[in-house]
Amino acid sequence: FCFLQGFDADKDLVGSLASMSSNERIKAIQKMSETMRRKREIRNKVLKEITKKSRHRGAQPSCCTQCLQGAAVSFRRFGNTLSEYFQQLRLWHKTLKIIGAEFGTSVLSYFVFLKWLLNLNIFSFLVNFSFITIPQYLAAEPNNLSFTGLELCPGAGYFQETVLYYGFYTNATISKMENGPSYNMQLAYIFTVGIYFVICFLILLFSMAKLFARNFINPKALSMNASKLLCTWDFNVTNEKAVKLKQKNLHTQIKEVLTELNKEVLKFSVMERVLRVVIHLLAWVASLGIAVAACTGVYFLSINNLELFMKGYRNDLEGQAAMLVLPVVVSLLNTSIPFFFSWLGHLERFQSPGQHIYVTIARNIILKMSVVGILCYYWLNIVATSESQCWETLVGQDIYRLVLVDFIFCLLGSFFGEFLRRIIGTTVCMNLGLPEFDIGRNVLDLIYAQTLTWIGILFSPLLPGIQMIAFFIVFFVKKVSLMRNCQPPCKVWRTAQMMTSLIFLLFCPCFLGVLSVIGVTVWRLKPSEECGPFRGLSSMYAAVAEWIQVLEGYTASKWVAWIYHNLISSQLFFLILSSVVLIVTYLYWKIIEGRKIMTELLREQIIN
Repeated sequence: FCFLQGFDADKDLVGSLASMSSNERIKAIQKMSETMRRKREIRNKVLKEITKKSRHRGAQPSCCTQCLQGAAVSFRRFGNTLSEYFQQLRLWHKTLKIIGAEFGTSVLSYFVFLKWLLNLNIFSFLVNFSFITIPQYLAAEPNNLSFTGLELCPGAGYFQETVLYYGFYTNATISKMENGPSYNMQLAYIFTVGIYFVICFLILLFSMAKLFARNFINPKALSMNASKLLCTWDFNVTNEKAVKLKQKNLHTQIKEVLTELNKEVLKFSVMERVLRVVIHLLAWVASLGIAVAACTGVYFLSINNLELFMKGYRNDLEGQAAMLVLPVVVSLLNTSIPFFFSWLGHLERFQSPGQHIYVTIARNIILKMSVVGILCYYWLNIVATSESQCWETLVGQDIYRLVLVDFIFCLLGSFFGEFLRRIIGTTVCMNLGLPEFDIGRNVLDLIYAQTLTWIGILFSPLLPGIQMIAFFIVFFVKKVSLMRNCQPPCKVWRTAQMMTSLIFLLFCPCFLGVLSVIGVTVWRLKPSEECGPFRGLSSMYAAVAEWIQVLEGYTASKWVAWIYHNLISSQLFFLILSSVVLIVTYLYWKIIEGRKIMTELLREQIIN
């Protein structure tokens, strides 16, 4: 009897759904509180019922209609299959899910940031290779220098006469056919680099705005605790491995939320507070003192290195070794001092892991950006005024060596800082246990490497390609080291704002500092007389001024000259533009503040 009742109810449901329109039927099936399998069964029964009715009425669609419907269904199925394959082909999608499930969002943020930087360098390499390197290949003369393999580390010798460095590029207008289209290498070089930095500026700005909106002012972020528990599970997941991974991920997220909610505020006595303040001050004095000492050593070493380079060497091997002294010392300082900063953080005993990581990042960014600042001063004020025939190539070689040696030290840091630490913690000193992944040190290694790449783009256009390969290898090395050598953080904590902070650090001070260096190089420094696309000019920017003078002689191009003189070269225009941007920013800030207040009021109403 119960079976017959259920059968009748099922028949009535199918009949009512069959009488609806297609859109209404889909919405009605979606709203049912049934499993996906049950919904599919109901949908198939409804389609059979509709087919029976149409046959009974003899209302067969025409051949053309049937073909169109079949084609539409085929295209829809093809699109769904294609989207599934693209989802699987997303770079390291599954790897990131596993890392997030095993080690939490704090460690995951490092790998997401590394993937973001890799995509940025792929874009940079494609732009430079397309608009600068390929045209130069067409006009380049064969390289007569022999390749021995020793040039890979110092980047000199054979590579000096290749498209890797600024000095190899021509200042001529490239044209393969008489009376055919020509390619101005000067304009291509400066406009490609300039437009690339404008695009990078916009990418960083929009990325910060998007992450800020998602993590700081998104109302959903304030009410996700209950939904994580009740509404997170995806019933479409049926694969056993995927189910276990989803369970681990959800388990880690709930632990992070509970840790944040149950965070205890420790109460200290007056003497304990004074002691903690003194310890923090001593730690900061020690870290700043070490940073100053490191910068002083790098400055004097770089001057000594230039003097030795100008004097020459007795043999080629000695010269190759001397070129590597500066990058090895700089990388050694950048690798070893952060370990000391991490040890200082453990001595200070912060209340939360987040405080420890952010303080360590602040100390590392001061150290690394100070070292980069000293190197930029050395390149722009000492190397650029030296007696070198092509100082731009000399700077490009220095940056190439810094990037390459920093990559090697990054791999060595994984070996000594994580692999050997695991061996010691599991065999020699059992109390140490497995190491944790040092997020602050590893993140600052990425920011430092990207800063060097941005500075070097003007002097070595293919440097983003080298950094792209380095980041690709670093991802897999760090992933294997994390899985084999590290343990999940002992104190689980939620890092919703970590990615926002990392992009902000990359933007300020790194990217803005790079823009200052590029601006001084393009507008103030005199290019070399014997090499590069800007040889013989008073500055790199003079190529644009000469091009504008040429355009003024053509009636059809006078509008470009007018834009240049009245907008780009006008301080008043940029003053008005800055004022408009500040006003719009202020208005958006007030709108955000109003939305925050409205969100709080709505939350109170929900609680009531």
